Amino acid sequence: MTKDVIALTPKMPDLRTLLAGLYAGGPDLGVNTLADGAVIQLCAPGGRPLVSVEAPILVQVPGETTRLLGASPGVPDSPVWWTEARASTAVAEGGRLAGSFAGRLATVLGGTVWPPEAASTDVVPLTTDISAVPVPATSAPAVDVLTAKAAVVIQDRPLVTMTSWLSDALRGATADDRALQIVTPPTTRLTLPTRTALLGHPNRWVIQDPDHSFYDGLSGAVLHWKGGTFTPILDENGTASVAKTFTATPDTGERQLIISLRTRHPADEDLVLGRALETAWHTLTGTPPAGWSTAEPVNLPWSTRQLTDLARARAPQPTWLIVIGHPDRPAIATVRITRTPAGVEEDITLTLGYSQDETPPLDSIEPLAEALCSDHELTTMLTSLRAARRDLTVHPHFEAPPTPLSFTLGAGELRDVGLAQALRPPLSLTPVQLGPATEPALHYPLGDGTDPGAWNTLQQLTQHLKHVS
Repeated sequence: MTKDVIALTPKMPDLRTLLAGLYAGGPDLGVNTLADGAVIQLCAPGGRPLVSVEAPILVQVPGETTRLLGASPGVPDSPVWWTEARASTAVAEGGRLAGSFAGRLATVLGGTVWPPEAASTDVVPLTTDISAVPVPATSAPAVDVLTAKAAVVIQDRPLVTMTSWLSDALRGATADDRALQIVTPPTTRLTLPTRTALLGHPNRWVIQDPDHSFYDGLSGAVLHWKGGTFTPILDENGTASVAKTFTATPDTGERQLIISLRTRHPADEDLVLGRALETAWHTLTGTPPAGWSTAEPVNLPWSTRQLTDLARARAPQPTWLIVIGHPDRPAIATVRITRTPAGVEEDITLTLGYSQDETPPLDSIEPLAEALCSDHELTTMLTSLRAARRDLTVHPHFEAPPTPLSFTLGAGELRDVGLAQALRPPLSLTPVQLGPATEPALHYPLGDGTDPGAWNTLQQLTQHLKHVS
């Protein structure tokens, strides 16, 4: 399994300290750089990468290190410099080299290493016959196996996060029309951004069972390696079997409230993005978001101006972001910003976690819908509720789909549909009119989140509103 080791230090590792860490393998190993210097590789003679080190990140968001690494002893809170090393799976010494690299940084700068058992400062001699280990077919440090059909990433960390390594691997796989497939043990969980990335076909979360079988961690389908990719094993009827261990977990009373919304803005110089999400966060939690980034760990304090500047600099290419809340209220959002002929669009999914003793703020949904329609050019919003973990992580077990609570049609979309048609859906629904009579929006309550039949109601409604995108 791949060994990821992280040095957490109060000071930024400078070039001299990084080189001291890279000498964990002795002076005979070489050093290469990738991605304009953002990744440093410790290489064996002949160029075979042994350890890849990402540029240090200053994590400034409170609670982020604990969210991703757990509340284990020695894990410091922000601000902290996060320097991640990823060992090659093809060379036996890779994991020890990564641990020694991180341990040396922590020793020099007064920090800690995660996981703590990986830390050392030993010189790790290279005894593997490197001539028998081929140079990988890809320069992407996250990818362990590359075929014509798949980029396979092997992970053994308890929580797989959407790191910049993984984000780069996903972009590369998508560009080359390959599947991204992450292989983990059954004890591993995913963050919601990682799960979101894997929902696109043909990407997979591959669970390796102790009995050496494989199954899909999101669907439960039993898998095998065939034709250079993990694919379901089908019976004579073309049906995939489900792994016995992929069973529903007991309902603990924990819930997740999910807000999926879209906005569309004119592309002018005064546009500031992120305000719709900020309004939703304030309405549902009483506070603004805590931080944002293009990957995990989320390292930047919340700033609508800075994320707008980033999206503008990347245009016309889309921008994908992760936004998190304060530690006392689990909340995370993914945002995709796209420049289209109609303007600038934000596609936002905000998920909030609640324990059995906490009540999701369902009474706030309609006021939120009105605020978004009035002030933030909402096109559509779907809210739903699901039985799932408060900490917003994903286990490789069956999870029931969310149940719709409401659907909101913004004023611009309503003009396309027509008010008369939108007011008379072929259902026992009574929409609530939001905003002024001259520019109305409509809010459709669908239930209280306990009736699975609300999906059928939503489907009939959206078919009736045939012009809704």
